[in-house]
Amino acid sequence: MSTPIDISEEAGVRYLHFGSDWIQGAMRIRKPNALELAYTREMMAGLLLRDGLADDAGQWPKRVLIIGLGAASLAKFVHHHCPQARIKVVEIAPSVVAAARQFFKLPEEDARFSIHLGCGAQYVMEKDASWDYILVDGYDRNARAGALDTLPFYQALRSRLSASGLMAVNLFGRSRGYKASVERILTAFDDRVLAFPSCDSGNVVAFGAVGEPIERPLDELRERARSLKAATGLDLGPTITRLEQSGSVPGGVLHL
Repeated sequence: MSTPIDISEEAGVRYLHFGSDWIQGAMRIRKPNALELAYTREMMAGLLLRDGLADDAGQWPKRVLIIGLGAASLAKFVHHHCPQARIKVVEIAPSVVAAARQFFKLPEEDARFSIHLGCGAQYVMEKDASWDYILVDGYDRNARAGALDTLPFYQALRSRLSASGLMAVNLFGRSRGYKASVERILTAFDDRVLAFPSCDSGNVVAFGAVGEPIERPLDELRERARSLKAATGLDLGPTITRLEQSGSVPGGVLHL
């Protein structure tokens, strides 16, 4: 698959484009492991929901699947801040992997970090593996997700999650709007879904969960966010505020 690649830079930030003005990824050059784009930060909010970095346990997630490499932002963050995690990235376009290596400081492949070239949907359907955290951020040059936004794909994702598994998906730019996507995820995950309020950029991040129910009071979420920021620099405080303001945390407790 041939994907046209363009690189731009502005105010210390390097951007990835797929032959259009759409931003497909970004890296602050002085902070290559930080998450520059708001939606990528929110896709890591699973660290607040499960026991791991946010409470210094550092044990979750142990196996991470990332579908869609882009500028390697999610891959680099997990690789750098979750040393206990084994990471598999699935990317359909070799040119995207090459650009991430050349321009975005993609980590070298080793025993805990590897890249599979191919279709993310096909990989999930065919590989009988279990994952703690699945991050889905796959788009073409026209911001279309294709097979990565179908009910069979979301059902397959759920079947691949471990007993403490979480899925996070970026729903920006779906052709029929994100609400149809959320409905598919709700069906696949038996309503155990949380869709964050839209970011300023228009991205909507949705989480699907399996295993033990998640119940986190807002005060606990804020404390965990402070710990996570101290450990990694990732600031999810604004996300928690937006969740509260949108009415997504009834009774002051997040349920998932």
